[in-house]
Amino acid sequence: MQYGDKIKEIYGGELNTTNQRMELTACIKALEQIKQPGCKIHILTDSAYLVNCMHKKWYIKWLRNGWKNSQNKPVENRDLWEKLLTLISSHLVKFSKVSGHSGNKLNDRADALARKGIEQVRSYI
Repeated sequence: MQYGDKIKEIYGGELNTTNQRMELTACIKALEQIKQPGCKIHILTDSAYLVNCMHKKWYIKWLRNGWKNSQNKPVENRDLWEKLLTLISSHLVKFSKVSGHSGNKLNDRADALARKGIEQVRSYI
């Protein structure tokens, strides 16, 4: 997380999870760090899942369809999507897709922190 010249790094992990759940969880955990409402936030992520949902407003259809996707199946990760939607509702949030593993300094650092979170979880086993 970066605000001006200040940087705050957070990381973590979970057992028996998916990449998509961890991408959403990372976004949620970052947003939970912001205590003042009404902030302008720019989220850079290599998660097409997250960016496409926000840009294409999949969540509006999910809400309208009782959390069913276009195949009329339950939306995966509903718990996290609901939490994320609540958090972004109090801010002005922009989502941008960056290419993963392509030399983007901030994305490379996020990947390193993700690996650190995986190592931490594995050390508890």
